[in-house]
Amino acid sequence: MRPNSWADRLLALLVRFVGLVILLATLAAATASFLYNQSEEADRAERVASQVNMRLHDHVAVLKGVRALYQSDAAASGPAIRAYLAALQPQVQAPGMEGVGIAAAMRAATPAAVEAKLRENYGRDIKAWPTTDQPIGFPVVLVEPHTPRRDAALGFDMYSEPTRRAAMRRAWQTGQPAASGIVQLAQEKVTDAKQPGFLIYLPVYARTPVGANPDTVATAPGTRAIEAFVYAPFRTADMMKAVLGTQLDTIDGIEIYAGEGPAAPLVFRKGAMGWDAQEQVLRVADRQWTMRISSGRLLERLGRPLAIMIFGIAVALLATQLHRVQRRRIDAAQALAEEKARHAEDRELMIGEMAHRMKNAFARIGALARITLRESESLADFEEKFDGRMRALSDAKQMLVTGAVDSVELGRIVQRELEIAGRSPDQLAAITGPVVQLDDEGAQALSLAVHEFVTNSIKYGALAGEGDLVVGWRRIDKDVELRWVESNLRETPHIDSESFGTQFIRTLIERQLKGSWSRTAVDNSLAIVIRWPDNGTPD
Repeated sequence: MRPNSWADRLLALLVRFVGLVILLATLAAATASFLYNQSEEADRAERVASQVNMRLHDHVAVLKGVRALYQSDAAASGPAIRAYLAALQPQVQAPGMEGVGIAAAMRAATPAAVEAKLRENYGRDIKAWPTTDQPIGFPVVLVEPHTPRRDAALGFDMYSEPTRRAAMRRAWQTGQPAASGIVQLAQEKVTDAKQPGFLIYLPVYARTPVGANPDTVATAPGTRAIEAFVYAPFRTADMMKAVLGTQLDTIDGIEIYAGEGPAAPLVFRKGAMGWDAQEQVLRVADRQWTMRISSGRLLERLGRPLAIMIFGIAVALLATQLHRVQRRRIDAAQALAEEKARHAEDRELMIGEMAHRMKNAFARIGALARITLRESESLADFEEKFDGRMRALSDAKQMLVTGAVDSVELGRIVQRELEIAGRSPDQLAAITGPVVQLDDEGAQALSLAVHEFVTNSIKYGALAGEGDLVVGWRRIDKDVELRWVESNLRETPHIDSESFGTQFIRTLIERQLKGSWSRTAVDNSLAIVIRWPDNGTPD
């Protein structure tokens, strides 16, 4: 190693450390910018929600003022309330309400007192409507400021409609403001552009004993007697435009749901909602609504953090380039040394592999020679048998070498041996089976086995010209099964004992192929079945 190599490594570590610090600082700055923008948007959404909530609070305050006037003076009537509202001007001071109204109590089928109030307030005959099965009712006797559109609500019995009735009952029981669910206001019948609406109710409890005028006081079990409701109707879109005004143009998207969460009914929407929507709670009297606001500041929210991150990454990459330039000097020297070491290791591996293969080859040839010598009757017989077996081994090895592959197809081995034995092309074509690939050990074992079958068949069996031969193989589960069947032979083969060659072939099949084999001789036929695990390539 060169004398300055440690200094090079130290410098490389220092550069990496500086790049890491820059990258971490960049990530921290980008995250802080993103969180700041997110917090800013949350604050803006909270301010909008607070503005709406304050306006709703102001509306309730107007209703409480009207109720106080109504309760303080038993003679207070339509003109007095009209004068009070004209002086207060809630439509100017706190715009958003459709108006302020009075719904007076009425016993069932006794509308005379209510209709008298309508005549007093508006100078003409107005009937209470609709007919209802409720024991009490609360028709509208006053709506101010009066307009032709709001005139459609006069005489309407609010207690006849279930959604309004539920809110009125809550206000009656608690004495506090209660908001209805979403309804269509009575005055919407004469409006072309209809909007969802809701109402807020305040109860006016009876000022005189119930028996004094039973037709103008309503009672219910467990509640105080009541003579009227002060209420305010709202059109949701008009209310939001009145409360937020030009702010709506600066908000990319806004949604209001009459309940908790986006599963509640949607009553107002403007613009498009983005992924950055902020959720806020609106307090509508005794109900909770949900407002979602999308600021649409995608470029500002992500652009600035992204720019910071890109700049920091660029600086970190520039710093790491110093390390790469310095590292090349070390890598060049180390690469040369490592290459020499690899060459030396490769030579040792090749020499070891060659020695191992030669040892196995010599051992196999020696075993073949010993077995062939034991079963040979003469030197010429030995030479013939030994030459055939060596040729089978050589052919299997040659298929691997010339094909430049590490496996041999089973069909090539079988057809090569039978072709040498003199089988015709038509007979060879009848040999069928799936593609089965064999490695070196498997190819040698099956080459010797098939060679042995062919040799015996030429001497004693179907290949001698007497009998029929059928060869085929197939896949069964995860195994390969090779069948060699000779039939119509001159006589039934004797297989009670095994020769040395047969024992050697069985050993190869069991040890090298990890398989098994069986022989069956009956009725002038011979069947040999070899089965071994399929470790090759499927069809």
